[in-house]
Amino acid sequence: MIIGIDGNEANVQHKVGVSVYTINLLTYFHSQASKELQFIVYLRKPPQADLPPSTDYFSYKVVWGPILWSQVLLPLHLWIYKIMGKKLQVFFSPAHYIPRFCPFPTVVTIHDLSYLYFPNEFLKKDLYQLKNWTEYALNKSVQIIAVSKTTKKDIMHEYSILDKKIEVVYNGYEHLKEPTTHHRPLTTNPYFLYIGTIQPRKNIGLLITAFSQFKKTHPKYKLTLAGKKGWLYEDIFSQVKHLELEDSVVFPGFVSEEEKNNLYKGATAFILPSLYEGFGIPLLEAMAHNCPVLSSFSSSLPEVGGEACLYFDPKNNDDLIEKLNLITTDTDLVQKLIAAGKKRIETFSWEESGKKTLHILQSIHE
Repeated sequence: MIIGIDGNEANVQHKVGVSVYTINLLTYFHSQASKELQFIVYLRKPPQADLPPSTDYFSYKVVWGPILWSQVLLPLHLWIYKIMGKKLQVFFSPAHYIPRFCPFPTVVTIHDLSYLYFPNEFLKKDLYQLKNWTEYALNKSVQIIAVSKTTKKDIMHEYSILDKKIEVVYNGYEHLKEPTTHHRPLTTNPYFLYIGTIQPRKNIGLLITAFSQFKKTHPKYKLTLAGKKGWLYEDIFSQVKHLELEDSVVFPGFVSEEEKNNLYKGATAFILPSLYEGFGIPLLEAMAHNCPVLSSFSSSLPEVGGEACLYFDPKNNDDLIEKLNLITTDTDLVQKLIAAGKKRIETFSWEESGKKTLHILQSIHE
């Protein structure tokens, strides 16, 4: 059996979200490759050094082209491949888009439908692709993978896709290595932590507003907002300036695995205030580092966090302030959350995610 994979999401320098998902699946597939089970990973550019190494049964194929890659260039290559008498049993797209007019059965993973619920927070070009190309992938794929029950429910509701066509396969969580070097802390003050893309959809504005109120009675605390800049990030920086919080809100930008490790370990609590998430990997990362978690009670987050999070209403500033006060005063609660987090992460692993995904791919027949 030969499985084709779109590996472009993993072939980037700074891996977040879907890129983390893709490289972890590639790593698992690499461990399973054999004469009977082979993988061809298709890329726009040569593979970076951190991708799994090429072997006799796990190889990379670079299809050059700056534009319309999944819509024209890759499909053309796949058709030539088929005309030459070669065959893929299935083609797997880990992120929303499948090759148009693909000559082989396709499976696609859908991570969330945020572009439908928050269209104003996407570039017009990106929004067009997400809406139209995702719809095409959902209709043409023989099987769909959703990363949570919430995402599956959203797909069924928004696109009228049948239940039996969608399989839920949870993400795993990243086992961050112990740091080999010690980074100087960003602050010696106690701090709350957010890690993720800096953009309004993540509801960072509510977090900043709540923090500004909390800080009036807890002046030593700081807020660290780590992650790459996303769409409309300027509004968030402007809010910090308007509230005169430049000395209290820290923006370290994208952080390495070691820096992320240190941030989780040093934080008073990790906070994920998002209005919508398809899964929410940072919840599990924080739990893995014994960092208590405050999470918004929205979309898939309660499904992922279970009883290991302290939840708040993502549209209620006072509720979040109350939870900030609670997490800094109730030591018993903190210990309960940490203990529950340790148990919770045991139910998620990239190996299990890879195993279930591979089972779905192997079950596809023309």
